[in-house]
Amino acid sequence: MKKSVLDYTLKIRLPVTVFVIVVSFVLTFYVSKTERDSIGYAPEQPIKFSHKLHAGTMKIDCKYCHIGVEKSRFATIPTTSICMNCHSIAKKDKPEIIKLTNFYLSGKAIPWKRVHKLPDYVYFNHSVHVSMGIDCSHCHGEVARMDVVSQVHSFTMGACLSCHRNVHKFVPELGNKIKKGPENCNACHR
Repeated sequence: MKKSVLDYTLKIRLPVTVFVIVVSFVLTFYVSKTERDSIGYAPEQPIKFSHKLHAGTMKIDCKYCHIGVEKSRFATIPTTSICMNCHSIAKKDKPEIIKLTNFYLSGKAIPWKRVHKLPDYVYFNHSVHVSMGIDCSHCHGEVARMDVVSQVHSFTMGACLSCHRNVHKFVPELGNKIKKGPENCNACHR
């Protein structure tokens, strides 16, 4: 009697259990891939802001609002004073502009939620990429077509290395003006 229970466990229960565990792991891994890569992440912002209107329709250059991107490692989030350069006159009576004006008058920064994030242990310099002529859309997607900005590309080590190794595939318009990016560890991990 005991031998048949043991045989049943070894021949049926154990393989079924292992199969269920492996299938669960594989499904979870693939289903959660976009969440792990943050693709599709589009947090609700404190003020509804349309990049489609500003960068698309009005053709305002990214660098006008995201100052420092040409000289700093960071593409800073615009201050309220940059927004107020136009909105002290334009569309002042719109609800979202009223919110903006209230932040400006109170001297408080708008608590924007960051969309594109890299781990703390990664060093990335926007100015190096911008000075090489790489357009923002190569990493951030067609933001000028987005009412709500979302992450459209993976910012994993593999994605960055893929571009560094095959830069002419990812940024063909630069032709021979650009060489491969660094692949050594300390270029990005400092």
